[in-house]
Amino acid sequence: QVQLVESGGGLVQAGGSLRLSCAASGRTLSSYVMGWFRQAPGKEREFVASISWSNGITRYADSVKGRFTISRDNAKNAVYLQMNSLKPEDTAVYTCAARLIIVRDFGSWGQGTQVTVSS
Repeated sequence: QVQLVESGGGLVQAGGSLRLSCAASGRTLSSYVMGWFRQAPGKEREFVASISWSNGITRYADSVKGRFTISRDNAKNAVYLQMNSLKPEDTAVYTCAARLIIVRDFGSWGQGTQVTVSS
């Protein structure tokens, strides 16, 4: 299992930016895909973005394309989610996750960090 710890959430006005960080430990990450998910009150958890640790290939949900950027830092074993042009509908608990490349489902999860966007 990979241990994941998020940080960087907070309160921001619409149009503003936040950068979430996810520190990973416990495994060599070269065989992993790292992802960010979010869950708003009363809604199901949804995929936000992912990045393959080995080759840097990224994927995004349509709702965040062009506004959010996922990246990784090999030296720090960290994954980031840069969120720009934030909207009130981006308000949610954001959680970092990891899965092996050969596995479909994400099996390691962080504790989550709250992001609140005020209008």
